[in-house]
Amino acid sequence: MEPIWLKSYPAGVPAQVDLDAYASVVEVFEQSAVRFADKIAYINMGVRMSYRELDLLTRSFAGYLQGELGLMPGDRVAVMMPNCLQYPVAVFGTLRAGGVVVNCNPLYTVRELHHQLKDSGARTIVVLENFAHTVQEAIAGTAVEKVIVTGLGDLFPGLKGGIVNLALKYVKKMVPHWFIPGAVRIKPALRRGMETGFQPVSRTRDDIAFLQYTGGTTGVSKGAILTHGNIVANLQQAYTWLAPWVKEGEELIVTALPLYHIFSLTANCLTFMRIGAANLLITNPRDIPGFVQELSRYRFTAITGVNTLFNALLNNDDFRDLDFSSLKLTLGGGMAVQRAVAERWQKLTGKPLLEAYGLTETSPAVTINPLDLPAYNGTIGLPVPSTEVSIRDDAGQEVPLGQPGELCVRGPQVMAGYWQRPEETRKVMTSDGFFCTGDVAVADEKGFFRIVDRKKDMILVSGFNVYPNEIEDVVAAHPDVLEVAAVGVPDEKSGEAVKIFVVARHGGLTDRALIAFCRERLTGYKVPSQVEFREELPKTNVGKILRRSLRDEARAAAR
Repeated sequence: MEPIWLKSYPAGVPAQVDLDAYASVVEVFEQSAVRFADKIAYINMGVRMSYRELDLLTRSFAGYLQGELGLMPGDRVAVMMPNCLQYPVAVFGTLRAGGVVVNCNPLYTVRELHHQLKDSGARTIVVLENFAHTVQEAIAGTAVEKVIVTGLGDLFPGLKGGIVNLALKYVKKMVPHWFIPGAVRIKPALRRGMETGFQPVSRTRDDIAFLQYTGGTTGVSKGAILTHGNIVANLQQAYTWLAPWVKEGEELIVTALPLYHIFSLTANCLTFMRIGAANLLITNPRDIPGFVQELSRYRFTAITGVNTLFNALLNNDDFRDLDFSSLKLTLGGGMAVQRAVAERWQKLTGKPLLEAYGLTETSPAVTINPLDLPAYNGTIGLPVPSTEVSIRDDAGQEVPLGQPGELCVRGPQVMAGYWQRPEETRKVMTSDGFFCTGDVAVADEKGFFRIVDRKKDMILVSGFNVYPNEIEDVVAAHPDVLEVAAVGVPDEKSGEAVKIFVVARHGGLTDRALIAFCRERLTGYKVPSQVEFREELPKTNVGKILRRSLRDEARAAAR
């Protein structure tokens, strides 16, 4: 039977994609490097790098890995950088040499980095010097043999100076590369690689491209095995969705989410590379005034982000004065897009904020809203081509249309498994090949899916399921609320009760006013019984609010 969502597909989007168009991510990159050689590939702090320059630099980096370090196909190379010009050089250079990229968050603690390096078996790590102190302390007891250190201005002198310190002002400790035994700076490494030259390596769809580690929100951080086939499939799926609305070689996408995160990696770094677009790299999106100042210099056509980022931009006076006439696409993911934020975005920019959905384990795109959607619709959209989505109950059976259940995915973008964790892989894969996401969703008669919430975040009030997303969406609509998170806390009468953590716009907002606001919009058992005001809420590296941290804190306080 034909999937119900196909009837809602935009004109020109096929039901299936050509999975054999490219053998590897390297093939996609090398074709774009030739086709768009004179186009700008990346912009960072005013410095531009063309596809031709990127081609030459990645050849040199691949040559260094092969010739100087003896990298063999399948060897892992860790990359630990924020958004900067060296990131694509290291990533595409590693892939061209036949290596596997292990993305590392530069804000990792020593413990977190040590775990990832040891678990992945990475022999080499490339790190921005601002974070080398963490590497220095973390590499003992790992397989790391070589540390390659870079500064933001190493490749392009125009980046040197105060602007670098401004971009990374939250970094307080610097370690010179010579403090790390055997470390080398990237510039002489590239020079030696250019002299050595690199030997092209044949990669197939089954070879691993990335070990992409999950955030560890459900236990120890695990490496999702993403093959060249997984990534190429998701590139093809995203490309077919975008193709009717974009012009190859003419787009400029704003890349504020870190490229080491799967959303930004595939959506920005890879998909827009496929169409020869320029990526405007924002090194420190936490600096909203600096971010907005950078945006004012360019006529950007696309931007991706998470709800908290869009919310922060909308609350900046200078952002509201920008020219949005070139904007074609705003894509939100990583966490739920709140209706209040989406409506404010459309009112200001004239373009809808479209929600998409994906996970590390699915490379990541599973669903996207149609680009011709007139306004925010509260859904995560339609399954991308060549993707099957099934909503199932706890017994693994499909639920009736319109009923909530666990969202399960089958398609060529689904990971090969967790690195060296077959038992963990079996826990999330069904016997018929579906990946169980852990997210509760419902589907409507047109094939649009809506995330209700994470199964583990669900609050049980007197036997009734309460989903934090719904509570947060209502509270966020209050004009005096900046940010909100809802969690379940122990309650003697109802088992659990709803508590909300709120960042207010001013000190005049009271808990009584918020609870009254919720009573008008929510049934009784969903209304928060506790309100706690905070200056800020804890967030992940991409800006997703950490409900688990707040929930643990609240439950500890209730004991």
